[in-house]
Amino acid sequence: MSSLTRRMITGAALAGAMVATAGCTRIVGHQGYLLDNQLIATVQPGIDNKQSVQKLLGLPSFTSQFTDNDWYYVARTTKQLAFGSPKPTDETVLHISFDDAGNVAKVEQTGLERVAQIDPVDDKTPTLGRKHGFFEDLFGNIGRVGTLPGGPTQSGNTGN
Repeated sequence: MSSLTRRMITGAALAGAMVATAGCTRIVGHQGYLLDNQLIATVQPGIDNKQSVQKLLGLPSFTSQFTDNDWYYVARTTKQLAFGSPKPTDETVLHISFDDAGNVAKVEQTGLERVAQIDPVDDKTPTLGRKHGFFEDLFGNIGRVGTLPGGPTQSGNTGN
């Protein structure tokens, strides 16, 4: 085999390996608010109000369900390998509480430690109560209809 052929095979193999491993790179994604810590540090309880916070930080990601006095700014960074599920690597939630007059009462910043990790059951959904089989569910009510106290009797009378 000539050296030119050997170089072409080696080059093709390297190019193929590069293409194959390009699909294995991590995909980094960002969702939500772009936080600027210098701007966040300027929000002061007792000094700022809803209008000044909105001018400084913009509209919140969402407000509380129960009151308009809790604003949340949420930012999340995720990494994902090829076709896998994205995994959060960083999350910041900025919670700004306002009093009834609309002034900032509290500024709280939390991170990834508050994210709940759940592990769903793959096979079945666990439920409370009795466990029925297919045929018991299908034929289980035969003979039970109308047997409750106060229900219709066999003769069709309602008991009056």
